[in-house]
Amino acid sequence: MLVRDAMSTVVLTIGPTHTLRQAAALMSARRVGAAVVLDPDAGGIGILTERDVLNCVGLGQSPDTEHVHAHTTTDVVFAAPTWTLEEAAEAMTHGGFRHLIVLDRDEPVGIVSVRDIIRCWAPTRHRVPA
Repeated sequence: MLVRDAMSTVVLTIGPTHTLRQAAALMSARRVGAAVVLDPDAGGIGILTERDVLNCVGLGQSPDTEHVHAHTTTDVVFAAPTWTLEEAAEAMTHGGFRHLIVLDRDEPVGIVSVRDIIRCWAPTRHRVPA
């Protein structure tokens, strides 16, 4: 199975000047665990995850005053839609992260998460009538 078969095509994109509270509200509303950060001034595409927001709060910082650019991961590993799920899982394991931005022709077209991969790999469970 390929990344394109598992990825979410709901890609939330935000800017670097959003506050973390604004980013968290958008992520919650879309029910996603990561947002693509588009910042042409900082070199292009980054990612903000729910873990980044949690770390901010855990450090005693205010999500109302902290901006996305200060918490964005810019050293991003990107996946291609044609990667196998094994390649994506290996990249996540090696890098210690749970989300990969999927690029096609340098444009974000999806995000694949550990949860997406597990969903594809888990056997389908059928309920047996009692």
